[in-house]
Amino acid sequence: MTQLFNLELYDKLQQLLKQAKNALIISHINPDGDAIGSSLGLACLLKQHIPQVNVAMPNHFPDFLKWMEGASDILIYRQNTEKVKKLVDSADIIFCLDFNNLERIEEFGEYVAQSKAPRVLIDHHLSPREDEFDLIFSHVPANSTSEIVYRISVAINSSTKIPKSAADAIYCGIMTDTGSFAHSSSNPELFRIVADLLECGVDKDQVSALVYDNFSADRMRLLGYSLNEKMVVCPQYRTAYIYLSRKELDSYSFCPGDTEGFVNYPLSIKDVVLSVFFVETMNHIKVSIRTRGNFSANEFSGKHFNGGGHKNAAGGKLFCSLSEAVKMLESILPEYEQALHQ
Repeated sequence: MTQLFNLELYDKLQQLLKQAKNALIISHINPDGDAIGSSLGLACLLKQHIPQVNVAMPNHFPDFLKWMEGASDILIYRQNTEKVKKLVDSADIIFCLDFNNLERIEEFGEYVAQSKAPRVLIDHHLSPREDEFDLIFSHVPANSTSEIVYRISVAINSSTKIPKSAADAIYCGIMTDTGSFAHSSSNPELFRIVADLLECGVDKDQVSALVYDNFSADRMRLLGYSLNEKMVVCPQYRTAYIYLSRKELDSYSFCPGDTEGFVNYPLSIKDVVLSVFFVETMNHIKVSIRTRGNFSANEFSGKHFNGGGHKNAAGGKLFCSLSEAVKMLESILPEYEQALHQ
């Protein structure tokens, strides 16, 4: 298997692990399958080296990810602020997973930045902010952060079999970030990793069912409403978008994670290469962007939506009304007409 990072970097990590007695793992706002899977997988692996390992997230994560071992122990910063701050203060090492700068964890990041503990970044997003981290395991071509966690584990524990609970979490992260291997999964080494995880005891059918067949009836009705009533297709620009207000979410008993994956559905429409999903939150408009082909979701998000991500998947936010967000998108599409038809 290809070694992603130089031996010196692995050696530095091993030295930090030998000295640490208390580790904290954190991931980004609105944690998804890769954020939770990589964090819980790493937590399980670190317990082989470090006496005390904790996981904290900036805010709540979806119920369909709570089946993984250790999920019930994850502390939510917005709900347990003082307790999480104490974990930051007592940490000998802090692992930052699936985000490339501390702004991605919002107000939590301001406190993490004050910690004197070494910060280790494990991520696959573009342009990590190098001055914020002491060790950086960043590999943009990786399909997921969970894949990188697996590779690091193999590199520093080559003779130790990955525990099933860690394998389950890592597989979940890989599966969700590749859309069940529908994208970002053309590297043959990925399937060698998956084969190894299966040999560690992962039941791929069960994991898939726990993630994708574990929704409420209200969530399914919200999806139907979104596609039937709130999806707008713009054939001239090969674009489709969906927009949902807080009132609409509340009418379907919205829970965190219920709109996960909604942005992908318009890309199933023939000739659509850009899908944008707007959701009204308490403080801003959350924007999700998916693309096909060469149109860069990352650049589009960075230029117009205060965000970023990957080539074909990105996110952002707008501080305006929902109607203003929609009008803004419609106003900029003409300048991308040619690019969207390439």
